[in-house]
Amino acid sequence: MQDQQGYLQFFTDNTVIITGVIIILVTAVLCVLAWYRSGFRKKIGLLELLRLVLVILVVLTLNQPEWLESQPPEQRSTLAVLWDKSNSMQTKDVINEENGTSERKSRAETIEPLLTEEAWQLPDDSELNVVFEPFSSQLDPPEEGTDINAGMSHVLETHSNLRGVVLLSDGDRNIGNSPVDAATRFHMKGIPVFTVGIGSKVPLPDLELVSMNAPTYGVTKKELRIPYVVRNTMGQDREVTLTLSINDKSTATKVITVPAMGQSQDNVSWMPQETGEYNIKITLAKDAQELIPENNELSAPISIREEQLKILVIESYPRWEYRYLRNALERDAGVDVSCLLFHPKLPQMGGGRSYIDRFPDARELSEYDVVFLGDVGIDADQLTVEQAQDLRQLVTAQAAGIVFIPGRTGAQESLTIGPLADLYPVVLDPAIPKGIGSNIQGYFALTEPGQRSLLTRLSDTDIANSEVWQALPGFFWYAGIQRAKVGTEILAVHDQVATASGRVPLIVTKTYGTGKVLFMGTDSAWRWRHGVEDKYHYRFWSQVARWMAYRRQMAQGESIRLFYAPDRPSVDDVVTLNANVMDNVGGPLDRGTVIVQAISPSGKTETIRLQPGTDDSWGLFVGTFSPEEAGNYKLIASSSETGASVETDLSVQGLNREQQGKLARFDVLEEIANITDGKMVTISEVSSLLDHLAALPEPQPIVQRTRIWAHPLWGGLLILLLGIFWVARKMVGAI
Repeated sequence: MQDQQGYLQFFTDNTVIITGVIIILVTAVLCVLAWYRSGFRKKIGLLELLRLVLVILVVLTLNQPEWLESQPPEQRSTLAVLWDKSNSMQTKDVINEENGTSERKSRAETIEPLLTEEAWQLPDDSELNVVFEPFSSQLDPPEEGTDINAGMSHVLETHSNLRGVVLLSDGDRNIGNSPVDAATRFHMKGIPVFTVGIGSKVPLPDLELVSMNAPTYGVTKKELRIPYVVRNTMGQDREVTLTLSINDKSTATKVITVPAMGQSQDNVSWMPQETGEYNIKITLAKDAQELIPENNELSAPISIREEQLKILVIESYPRWEYRYLRNALERDAGVDVSCLLFHPKLPQMGGGRSYIDRFPDARELSEYDVVFLGDVGIDADQLTVEQAQDLRQLVTAQAAGIVFIPGRTGAQESLTIGPLADLYPVVLDPAIPKGIGSNIQGYFALTEPGQRSLLTRLSDTDIANSEVWQALPGFFWYAGIQRAKVGTEILAVHDQVATASGRVPLIVTKTYGTGKVLFMGTDSAWRWRHGVEDKYHYRFWSQVARWMAYRRQMAQGESIRLFYAPDRPSVDDVVTLNANVMDNVGGPLDRGTVIVQAISPSGKTETIRLQPGTDDSWGLFVGTFSPEEAGNYKLIASSSETGASVETDLSVQGLNREQQGKLARFDVLEEIANITDGKMVTISEVSSLLDHLAALPEPQPIVQRTRIWAHPLWGGLLILLLGIFWVARKMVGAI
């Protein structure tokens, strides 16, 4: 170890120096004159000398003297090798060039030779203290995520005398802060980070089952469609066999074609026959060319139950659309339908089987899952403002659905300015309130969302579904619509007619509050029965009814209902819990204590107290929680005021952050190297890093700084001398 070297240094500028010199010279002259006037008395001479010393010390203080001691580092400079041990490093996408074959090694295997001190021996034989630091994340288990920022920060805080850092990673960061934060700190300290990119920049040959969107529950003897997405990263179209298994028993298979470097989106069907708890699994058969068969399977639990939806149909005149819709709903074994027919030109309302003679009060209305509003509005012989407000409350707070089907009287125009105005998903044209009729048929044209939606799925495959919609009988009348409102989803438009905002929207959906809204811009869906009877007409309205009532049916008791979103969350997602509670007389409970207990798969219980909804959401209680475990949670909602409770299951999906087969993120590594004045290389170029490391300057000596001007001893010396000066003046009798 070399000896310490010390030296004095001033932190000042020319102005302070010149001013100080002038003050010292003037003081010296005044001191000499004072000594001269005293007759060169010895005591006065010593006193004036002390005065001059004090002035010199004060001037020195103003120039901020500091004592610096420089000491070379006691240890050799350190090279930190930071290596990624997350699960994505198990991806086998590195060609083994050693044996001249196309054999692929995993990213983890590739970096193993670089985890020895011999690999980092510098060409000039200078010695480095090489340390190896693995990193992944703070999750449990840690390998399920990659936090590059935390790994770099740990190295910076743990090791001193760093000469440089080598980062071995695929760059696939998926948790924590951006590594730019840590890279900036390295830059400020002058420590370069050299990154080594491991992995492939092009996707591996693979067929991946990307998603399977199974609902949380199904209904017995009702066909259940399970959408899925399959991705192909191969250079040619591939045919693959897809198998649907229920409780590990193969139920259906189909052969699908996935385009080269693209994906296929479709659904597979299952008709559950009995109630119970089931496990749905979709499996792709392994292709001979794919390298990652681990992502060929997805599964999810599902509850199959009996269902009895309550639906209210409100209409003014018994038009054809109303008659066939009523018949379709009545023939559905899972639907209990009630009809309210105002018929304003007759002295009394329509009556007969399934008819009611008045609009339900708020308590009775809360029992309905879906309301179909036909050619009715707010009028003396139809709906009142209070009834429209009750419908709004039903959708907003009680997760019900409402379907608008305007007609040729233009009565629904009054709904766009009353309590239902915010719910109405389109802007009607006031110039044509009664709609547009024509002798030429118009047809539905599915939009891109409509081609994906289960609402408009009338056949099993995309191609067949498009063909069905193109072949459906057209319509001769449609509502006067200017445009769809912001926040809606357009499923179908007029195939020919457009406004200033684009094609006329005919099937539009939106979410409002806790419920759902659908708008059907024609009254001719009944014509879909031509030649095929009930096939498409019944199927469409059955799908609409169940889609709109889906959330309400998640879990319900006699006086409490619990529903949540999203219905299949992942770990760490924020789950919104909603509960509708009825008081002991059947009305909505507006204030009270509603508790939800969330019991995790491991048995831990979290208690969530739900808060009352807004003023227009009577009976609604809302809260949130974030599941921390994958698996089935049990949710138990209870009300202390009514004593009612309800229980349901919540399936939480695990987060697959570290998916094998994802491309290496060399752009992340390049950014880190650029910020820190380092360099990024591929695994085959690692040897070139040794020359760069050898050229790095040794770390700066350790400098210890003592601020003399601010040191207590310096201040004490000045005070002591001032005291001596003052006492001496008194002793010699100086004034």
